[in-house]
Amino acid sequence: MTEPPIVHLAEASRSFGDLEVLAPTDLIFTAGQTTALVGPSGCGKSTLLRLVAGLEHPSSGRVVIDDAPPAVVAGRGELAVAFQDPSLLPWRTVRSNIALALQLARRPADPDAVDRLIALVGLHGFGDSRPAELSGGMRQRAAIARALVTRPRLLLLDEPFGAVDELTRQDLLADLPPLWREGGATTLLVTHSIVEAVRLADRIVVLSPRPARVVHDVIVDLPHPRAGQIVRTPAFEALVDEVTLALARSRGTTAA
Repeated sequence: MTEPPIVHLAEASRSFGDLEVLAPTDLIFTAGQTTALVGPSGCGKSTLLRLVAGLEHPSSGRVVIDDAPPAVVAGRGELAVAFQDPSLLPWRTVRSNIALALQLARRPADPDAVDRLIALVGLHGFGDSRPAELSGGMRQRAAIARALVTRPRLLLLDEPFGAVDELTRQDLLADLPPLWREGGATTLLVTHSIVEAVRLADRIVVLSPRPARVVHDVIVDLPHPRAGQIVRTPAFEALVDEVTLALARSRGTTAA
């Protein structure tokens, strides 16, 4: 993989008819960092992510990944997205679903890399299983493996742990982030969970209610890896409080 990219939203906005979802926004996401986007439900977090993915086009301004538009980066197979819904093809096995990402990115088949990722995400022995035979957490692990197999320079995660139970979520929070951090990609993570954002990210961008505007920008200066016990440390709790207060202020309310 080549060096991770810098992502720049240059006064980018998005409207759907008369509905303004993302106000003109100027943001730079640092190469190699994991940045979490948090904000109220429906504020425009996922829309911002879809602009970076090239799945939506800005109504004004532009999105640039290094010196190229998202569609060019995606066309080179250097960008991967994992959504809350794993969206695995039901007629394909786990191995075949993961290998499909290489095919779509016009990369050579690499059975060894696929099998290595299956083991790394905790699905050893399930490579020949189909999605219907897997639990929700296992399907999410397969989706993350599919996103990682191309070794993307830019990894976009939209509520990747949102559809699983709390115990499974804790397992995924422990097992999967080291995989994408080791890959060295620039990573953007949309989440509703402040604790999840502080645990995973190097930086947290807090967005206002729709239309989304940046209201706070937090550097998470905690060492990696962040095991589960870190959530009980004063430094972690202080960051959770800071983000919670920023969210409350953006909504005109007072945090408890």
